[in-house]
Amino acid sequence: MKRTMMKIVKSFAAGLLATFAITVAAEEIGEVSTTFNLLSPNSKIVIEAFDDPDVAGVTCHVSKAKTGGLKGAVGIAEDPSEASIACRQTGIIDLSKLDKLKNGDVVFKENRSLIFKTLQVVRFYDKKRNVLIYLVYSDKLIDGSPKNSISTVPIMRWN
Repeated sequence: MKRTMMKIVKSFAAGLLATFAITVAAEEIGEVSTTFNLLSPNSKIVIEAFDDPDVAGVTCHVSKAKTGGLKGAVGIAEDPSEASIACRQTGIIDLSKLDKLKNGDVVFKENRSLIFKTLQVVRFYDKKRNVLIYLVYSDKLIDGSPKNSISTVPIMRWN
């Protein structure tokens, strides 16, 4: 039991460090309300954009659910795990940097509850097909969610 608790504490500490290590900030593009709340913020779907910090020339757009109501207003609501992603090549990609990428690198991460739940975007490079793959998913310290979405970016040469 003591070892299990230590593993949980170590995992939590590693997660906190990883959260602070990811410095990519998403830019909010827009939102739509999904429920009406008279005296508190509405629940909504938010669309944000961020540029891949390691691959200049790739931009991703993420849509995600955000909980409103009183809990959402004071920042203690746990946001749903649903998210969708679309990534595109928006500029010239330095092909020499692609072989240095590690599959599964976190390129974006944010908290989805007060503690223990995060939304992450990880990147994979399919060298055989010359495609970058971005996966968005939500995880929790104890019980994660299988809900996920992917987007692929074929590497194009721009002249």
